[in-house]
Amino acid sequence: MDSIEIKGIRSYGYTGYLQEERVLGQWFEVNVRLWFDLCVAGHSDAIADTVDYRGTIATVEHIVKTAKFALVERLAEAIAQAILEQSQVERVQIQLIKLAPPIPDFSGQIKIDITRP
Repeated sequence: MDSIEIKGIRSYGYTGYLQEERVLGQWFEVNVRLWFDLCVAGHSDAIADTVDYRGTIATVEHIVKTAKFALVERLAEAIAQAILEQSQVERVQIQLIKLAPPIPDFSGQIKIDITRP
């Protein structure tokens, strides 16, 4: 199956288990992979025959900016479900990265990776 991958969508959001995370917020990065048939668009050269990824980016940014979930797993699921509502998308992969989790003595990142049909 064909796919489009969108990497590096950065947005400031208010999801996190700690109350401070939902009040002060933090940066998230989202990578999205969309699976659907690109054959028609490949022949027609028409944006109407594909997924306009500008809309996908706007959807991801909006959800990250406005959602206040306790778990990043829930945020990733909300993003996946919103994208699957696009009629052409058959499958979606969401990689949601918490860039600076508030964990003492930890300077790494946390990444959630889900795929939904």
